[in-house]
Amino acid sequence: MRVFGFAGYSGSGKTTLIEQLIPRLTQRGLRVSLMKHAHHAFDIDRPGKDSWRHREAGASEVMITSGQRWVLMHELRGEPEPDMATQLKRFSPCDLILVEGYKRAAIPKIEVHRPATGRSLIHPGDADIVAVAADGPVQTALPVLDLNDYDAVAAFIVQHVGLTGHCPST
Repeated sequence: MRVFGFAGYSGSGKTTLIEQLIPRLTQRGLRVSLMKHAHHAFDIDRPGKDSWRHREAGASEVMITSGQRWVLMHELRGEPEPDMATQLKRFSPCDLILVEGYKRAAIPKIEVHRPATGRSLIHPGDADIVAVAADGPVQTALPVLDLNDYDAVAAFIVQHVGLTGHCPST
């Protein structure tokens, strides 16, 4: 499985870019998964639901399953957060895992940047950033991709990770 990430400040457009890239990558025959790192407490469950009640009662893991999807929720209960490499091992086989967050992870990444925000570029301090996707001019020696040209960004990623051409999952 290839892994490719996105780095950028909050509000830079990482989620929107990834949302546009996934269908373009899957149309190429790639099986794509996503890992999103949250820096704050989050919950995909709702208070009062059976699964929420089971977790509140102390269950370490709760799996919800149906004919359309399944999800496994694991409560850390004071244990340290697993690192990215550990979490990647939990994925089912696929061609490409896109990673949003884990800004400092040692994986190839595109920096998503909007010059109009006045924020500084991240890549001078991160050698794993291989390109910048921006909606305006950027001074850098790295390749600069048009943030709104989703086809070009998808093509760059596919080429960079070595999945060129139409690649069905294995």
